[in-house]
Amino acid sequence: MARTIPEDLIDQIRTSVNIVDVISQYVQLKKQGKNFFGLCPFHEEKTASFSVSESKQIFHCFSCGRGGNVFKFLMELNHLEFPAAVRQVADFANIELPEVYSETTAASPASSEQSQLISLYDQAAKLYTHVLLNTEMGQPALDYLHKRGLTDDIINKFQLGFAPGEQLLKEFFDEKKVDYQLLRRSGLFIEDQQGKLRDRFFGRVMYAIKNPQGHVIAFSGRVLNKADSQAKYINSPETKIFNKGNVLYNFDLARSAIRQEKRAILFEGFMDVIAAYQSGVMNGIASMGTSFTNEQIYLLQRTTAQLDICYDGDDPGQAAINRALDAFSANSRLQLSVIEVPNKLDPDEYVRQYGEKQFSEIVHSARLTPTAFKLDYLKRDFNLSNEADQLSYLEGALKEISKLTSSVEQDLYLNQLAKEFGVQVQDLRQQLRQVHSQQAIAVHKDQGTQPGQATPQVQEYHRQKVKLDKVELAEQRLLNYLLYDHNVWLKLAGLPDFHFVHETYQTIYMLASGYFENHQTYDSAAFMDFVHDTKLQNIIAELDLQDLDDENIDQSVNDYIKVITAEAPLSQQIAAKNKSLDEAKKMGNTELQQKLAVELVELYRQRQGA
Repeated sequence: MARTIPEDLIDQIRTSVNIVDVISQYVQLKKQGKNFFGLCPFHEEKTASFSVSESKQIFHCFSCGRGGNVFKFLMELNHLEFPAAVRQVADFANIELPEVYSETTAASPASSEQSQLISLYDQAAKLYTHVLLNTEMGQPALDYLHKRGLTDDIINKFQLGFAPGEQLLKEFFDEKKVDYQLLRRSGLFIEDQQGKLRDRFFGRVMYAIKNPQGHVIAFSGRVLNKADSQAKYINSPETKIFNKGNVLYNFDLARSAIRQEKRAILFEGFMDVIAAYQSGVMNGIASMGTSFTNEQIYLLQRTTAQLDICYDGDDPGQAAINRALDAFSANSRLQLSVIEVPNKLDPDEYVRQYGEKQFSEIVHSARLTPTAFKLDYLKRDFNLSNEADQLSYLEGALKEISKLTSSVEQDLYLNQLAKEFGVQVQDLRQQLRQVHSQQAIAVHKDQGTQPGQATPQVQEYHRQKVKLDKVELAEQRLLNYLLYDHNVWLKLAGLPDFHFVHETYQTIYMLASGYFENHQTYDSAAFMDFVHDTKLQNIIAELDLQDLDDENIDQSVNDYIKVITAEAPLSQQIAAKNKSLDEAKKMGNTELQQKLAVELVELYRQRQGA
């Protein structure tokens, strides 16, 4: 029977890791002052407002308000129950957590269905891989993958599989007596008009699509023997656990390599990613289509600052690179480069023809800047033996160079053009200045301003922080002092009639009383485990990151107590009057409502004056 994890073991696990190391697996952090900052993983933002305190072992986002310790971070990010988050941190710290301790607790129906769906997909992936590697039905598909250079180890690593007949998966789950409605909603089956289910995938090599935690959440199936009426690839439909716009193929395996290499490599297809991985290039990913969503871009930006694009070397692949550069330049802050595969091959083909070592060398050494790629790509539209086309090309090239903000980079490409086309670099610079002037006029025309006038600033996303009144500000700062300074705690304990005005802060104060019964000193990360409540944990994290005056503590504490105790009676009277007013409204007593309203106005006036 599962048991609750004891508090001392929870403390041991939490203190055995550095929260910065754990969060760095998911968020790219940079140190600023005494804290680390990055883009919040819980909402999209352009300016880093997600803070991690290494000294206090907590995180807090100044925009969305989330905060907590390392367990809370994993619970929020991966939608885990507390015991599962503890187990995940224990794995990170190489601490063996005995199986007798509970893995999960009661979950909501929604989260329960999500876990059931993930279980179905994990089981389906294991079945498809077993069929591929161990049965006669899977032998043709296995021969196909071996011919493409994949080993059995890499097949297992990526959970590749084969779906043979139309009813294999349905019969597999029927034997396990899986609920029919769950199967209907899973996306693994197609329902006919009579309500019968049949396998969505059959006669296809199966690519397992995983979430960042490594669980299978969808499939892409490639037909083995294509008929004219069949699509080459079919994908799982979107479900409660799968949204193709939020998923990057192989991100679960690539994430640690991306952090280590400080760059991700974007490939066009699944086989390119797998072939690269087998070649030792382990930071490769792919999208679930040719276009990139904001969610996918944001996932990458939290993990790395550099993205290399390595699509097919043929004309469609080069056109896709050109579109990708435009999309990423417009919608992300990622530093971009292009890896060109020679001889118009795709990465998978190149590995098979020239070997893994040669491919690895290309990936690590043959990078082009976006501008270098654009200048080369632009030549496809012109006959450069023709002078008129040369002039048109130079005009287009200068428009590309004008997008650069670095004058050194501009000079580099201007000198290259001057040498290539036998023109004076001074003439190119003069023409570049004209391009800049034309662009400035066009921008001002679009924005309705004249050159020289200020242009409207793009307003970045931030949650508007609620301005606190002086009472709540005093409560927050007093609460922060008393948690960290035992003398302040004793001072408050000596005031038997003291009470925080806002119930939230009074609750934290009361919980702290229980915490200090078993703890000699305050540790905010440990206190959060003691508190449990998500809203209170967020508030504690926000309080913890406030700067307080350490030189005049006694005077500050006295001032805060005075503000709170002077205000508390008025607030209590206002709360009582509001309650009476609600009762009067329910009874329809208009005369009493008017009387109470007048009294409330007077109380609010007194509080404002105070």
